[in-house]
Amino acid sequence: MVEGYYCSKKTDALCDDICSQGVRGGLIISRLKCIVRGVDFKSILLCLVLIPLCIFGVYLHGQKITYFLRPLWDHPPKHFVEVTHYYNENITMETLCKLHGWGIRDYPRRVFDAVLFSNEVDMLEIRWNELYPFVTQFVLLESNSTFTGIPKPLFFSINRDKFKFIEPRLSYGTIGGRFKIGENPFIEEAYQRVALDHLLQIAGIEEDDLLIMSDVDEIPSRHTVDLLRWCDNVPPILHLRLKNYIYSFDYHVDDNSWRASIHRYNPGVTRYAHFRQTDLLFADAGWHCSFCFRHISDFIFKMKAYSHTDRVRFSHYLNPKRIQDIICKGTNLFDMLPEEYTFREIIGKLGAVPRSYSVVHLPSYLLKNANKFKYLFPGNCMRGSG
Repeated sequence: MVEGYYCSKKTDALCDDICSQGVRGGLIISRLKCIVRGVDFKSILLCLVLIPLCIFGVYLHGQKITYFLRPLWDHPPKHFVEVTHYYNENITMETLCKLHGWGIRDYPRRVFDAVLFSNEVDMLEIRWNELYPFVTQFVLLESNSTFTGIPKPLFFSINRDKFKFIEPRLSYGTIGGRFKIGENPFIEEAYQRVALDHLLQIAGIEEDDLLIMSDVDEIPSRHTVDLLRWCDNVPPILHLRLKNYIYSFDYHVDDNSWRASIHRYNPGVTRYAHFRQTDLLFADAGWHCSFCFRHISDFIFKMKAYSHTDRVRFSHYLNPKRIQDIICKGTNLFDMLPEEYTFREIIGKLGAVPRSYSVVHLPSYLLKNANKFKYLFPGNCMRGSG
């Protein structure tokens, strides 16, 4: 051997021996050369590039990966028991009640419609005009705080003149927010729902009165409410299956909205809530129009204000131009995959929501005021800045 000798495949055994011995016969081989012998620098470089890229990809799309793999780690909730819904405007109430297997009352139950209000002024107007003929008392609670602890104006109070037609039947209350930034938004939401329970008692709700529990944009059809107030022996709690729309009645997502419910009020037992409370689901009972706003600023406000604000993972989600493009495409505001429990359902709902060209069986007040609510109809996706 000579000084400067380098290990080769033919001399690997000798190199191993030399490296293990350290020094032999005055020949010194750098320890560093021994360590790096056989290392594939291209592989190391590739790993140094790929690993950060993978971490960054998971950071950007981890939520999508989790949602797509949901069928592997989560199970669908227990199936509802569907209650068939019979209705035709030319059929008498007595016949309709009989078709459902219920009796007919001598007089209708009183109906209380109770909502927590944020900023959905147009949806509230459509809702209250839809239900007006059959609601005894409209109950609305408003806070000066969003569920996320951000101060907000009292939007209903500001727009109260638009609702003079229900003033004689209105129980309106306000509640101060706790303004705990960073707290789980569902805690603030639960706090406000408890306050709504107290407001209902002030409004005079009594045993066996009907109580509608739903968000402002979850609108029961008037014939559903009329049926339940006239029929006897209806279930004490019914969830309502609503047609599910997003951004406007242009995009019909599915018919799977179920959180809205109607209760026969039971003092000391009935509590205002927005989760599953029974296995019974009343078919085709109204409409849910989520993020159905007139102005882009209203979209941004809700994205920062509602309980699922954690979905705003990046600040550019709030960019007005991006929001406008998404409204016109019918894609997801939060760049999320469908929240489904089987791969077939997830894949079936990938991409934009198909456009609907049907304006049949929507709230009558909406059609009577088509010019005012033009942005909610098919083909009118452009929004004002607000």
